[in-house]
Parts: sequence; structure tokens; C-alpha cells
Amino acid sequence: MQQTLTQALDFLKKNHLKVTKQRKALLTYLLDHQDQYHDVTLVDEYMRQEFPGMSHNTIYRNIREFEEAGMVEQQMNGDQARVKYQCDFAHMHHHHFICQNCGRVTELEECPLDVFQEQLPGYQIDGHRVELYGLCPDCQKAATA
Repeated sequence: MQQTLTQALDFLKKNHLKVTKQRKALLTYLLDHQDQYHDVTLVDEYMRQEFPGMSHNTIYRNIREFEEAGMVEQQMNGDQARVKYQCDFAHMHHHHFICQNCGRVTELEECPLDVFQEQLPGYQIDGHRVELYGLCPDCQKAATA
């Protein structure tokens, strides 16, 4: 589901986060790229081009606040943090397939937690994240063409 800037700003307000021109620009960037994770350094670079006086700390703090509010999702790729706009506010708990070629992110509807819980009788699972990797249909077609 593609989110709009108006929806994003409303979500920002609902989470008691002030709407500033910098946060609006950050949300616009994330919305324009919501189908892929992007290196936080690229987001930082974009924001510093738009707002030359903006510090790295402010950018990273805003990303962290957006994540805490549930507006963005983060993942680690080696030692590099990556971020994308939350793809589905109706289903905050979800998992992804990530194309290893183009980076497109596809939301998965099912959660396999019950399967794991069955394999761990007596254990308490406090959290999980499932990400599947491979090639999307478009990249598979391109590879065979």
C-alpha cells in the first residue's frame, strides 16, 4: 500500500512529533523510495544537500524517532543501517521478501512464528524478524533474457 505525504504527516502528529520542513522533506524522500531499503548514509546525504546546516545527529535522531513511532523500518546490511518507510500501518507486524538484485521489498502476509514456537517447547520468544531473499519475477525474467 502506497502511503501519501498527508497520511504520513497525520501519523507524525498522532505520535506527538512536531511537523518541521526537515521532517516533511525526510518523509517525502522515504515515501518516494518506500519500495526499497536505503542506506541511512544516502538518506543523510540527501538531507544534508537539502538542508546544508542540518547535522548528522539531527538526521539520525529523526530516523530513530520515526522508527520508535513505527513510521520506518530498519535493517542491518553488514555494518550498514538501512531504512524504509513502513509499508503497511494496518499490519504493523509483517515480514518481507527482498530482491537481491533490484532491492524491491514485497510484504509477506503470513507470519511463521507458530512453526518456530512448536519447535521450541518451553521457550519464550520475545521477538523475531523474518526476511526472505532471492530474485523478484522482473529480475528473473531479465536474467533469462
